[in-house]
Amino acid sequence: MDFNRFFLYTSLAIVTYLLLLAWQQDYPPVVDDGSSTSSETIAEVPLVPQSVDAAPATGVPSDLPTQNTPAAQDTPTIVGQPTSNPADIRSVAVSTDTFKLQIDLDGGDIVNLSLPKFLKELDVASDPFIMLDTMPNRVYVAQSGLIGRDGIDNAGRADYQANAASYSMSESDNSLTVNLVMRSDEGVQVTKRFVFTRDSYLIDITFIVDNQTGESWQANAFGQIKRDNFDDPSNAGGFGRTYLGFVGTAEDDPYIEIEFDDIDDGTTSTEMNGGWIAFSQHYFLSAWIPDPESANRYTTRKNQINQYLAEFTSSAFVVEPRSSGSHTIQYYAGPKDQYALAEISPNLDLTIDYSFLWFIASPIYWLLSRINSIVGNYGLSIILLTLCVKAAFYKLSETQYRSMAGMRRLMPKMQQLKESYADDKMKLQKATMDLYKKEKINPFGGCLPMLVQMPVFISLYWVLLESVELRHAPFIFWLNDLSVRDPFFVLPLLMGATMFLQTSLSPAPADPMQAKVMKLMPVMMTVIFLWFPAGLVLYWLTNAALGILQQWYITRKIDAAYEAKKAS
Repeated sequence: MDFNRFFLYTSLAIVTYLLLLAWQQDYPPVVDDGSSTSSETIAEVPLVPQSVDAAPATGVPSDLPTQNTPAAQDTPTIVGQPTSNPADIRSVAVSTDTFKLQIDLDGGDIVNLSLPKFLKELDVASDPFIMLDTMPNRVYVAQSGLIGRDGIDNAGRADYQANAASYSMSESDNSLTVNLVMRSDEGVQVTKRFVFTRDSYLIDITFIVDNQTGESWQANAFGQIKRDNFDDPSNAGGFGRTYLGFVGTAEDDPYIEIEFDDIDDGTTSTEMNGGWIAFSQHYFLSAWIPDPESANRYTTRKNQINQYLAEFTSSAFVVEPRSSGSHTIQYYAGPKDQYALAEISPNLDLTIDYSFLWFIASPIYWLLSRINSIVGNYGLSIILLTLCVKAAFYKLSETQYRSMAGMRRLMPKMQQLKESYADDKMKLQKATMDLYKKEKINPFGGCLPMLVQMPVFISLYWVLLESVELRHAPFIFWLNDLSVRDPFFVLPLLMGATMFLQTSLSPAPADPMQAKVMKLMPVMMTVIFLWFPAGLVLYWLTNAALGILQQWYITRKIDAAYEAKKAS
């Protein structure tokens, strides 16, 4: 049996299989966009499948959580200062250094949110990327409120008032506070306070309850993300598509993906102290983070108009008669910053999905970030990162090139063996293996080091695909966005040329079929890499160019040593 042929075919089959898996993951079947008129209601749910039940008749609007909430718990009393003289307006516009958003006074929900520091299109400076919006078949909003025994959102959304129609953070301010106020018929005043902090994508939302009645007051805070099933607007297209859907965490599973299809099939509720619920898309994340000291119930479901919801409901907080109390939750809407998310809540940084090779990808991301903090150009940072990776694998590469040089020297002898045993493959195989043993050459020595480096390449693929820092990151000349494909395909073609040169420098396999496959490999890889992000192609091009220099240097040194030994 020809071991070289077996090894090559097996490797090719594995690579083809992995590419097919990646294609299926990156280009999943098209899901219903929610435009149908079906009135089916899925019961409240998150995280694990369950049977579908009819929505309970509680009087609560179908978009809000039911009042089957975690048990009540006392909360410290905090005195709140209610806003006075509310203006007769129906929405509030807020502008900070990181947000431009709209708050609907009907419920105090965030119904529009854009990110001024992230452009929708690279060439349009005045067009920020929009995360939350309310358009036909394109609803994506963040809702929050109070339900439960005395909740102000029980029979309908709370009717808030505000002092102004717009609020803006000045350059000298480090924070901005927006108060929405509602007074119930019973004489309880509720202030929904939004606090925005400079250079932060995390919003503190505090419900301040001033209870001047003679009875205790009790409610449960909730937060939910409501979204239609429309495509990812932050996905730039190309070969790499990332996860789009709800995500959560649990005590027995730190990171859970909840796809739209899972919600269609029905899921169950889960309860835990702390936690979070979020919606993940390419580069950006929207997440509710409730009080970490509270017991919270998490559900996902679909409403009667086929919109998908992920929500939490906290345990009840109580405000005693003639006193004030508060309850704070947080909402994050912004880029997937690995280190910022890790500080907000445990496991929230796992929404940056590096797949099963996260333990390799995380150090690569750290190294890439450190390099870029010095050079300030992600293109140069990728080149320097490639140098570091190449240096780390130098010994393996040297082993590979030594094996290849040895195989090149044996080619004339192997051709003689092939002519001598042309009619007896068993004897040819035995004679070939005897020749390998005599010359102390491992026929797999040139392949194994390359396979060892493949996990690093796959990990780097995920790092470059998931890193929001590369979105609209320029390199040089026409390469003004390393997160998308090269518009003129220059990098892929250069990469294909370097791969072809590498193949030419390597010894040709004795088997004609293997030789044809090796010649076709640069063409196949070039076609595939045409659609890869330019940053990843830049890495592979740099890696191939350095490999040629390294191969030339090591082969020259080995040949010189061999000739010196032969002469002596």
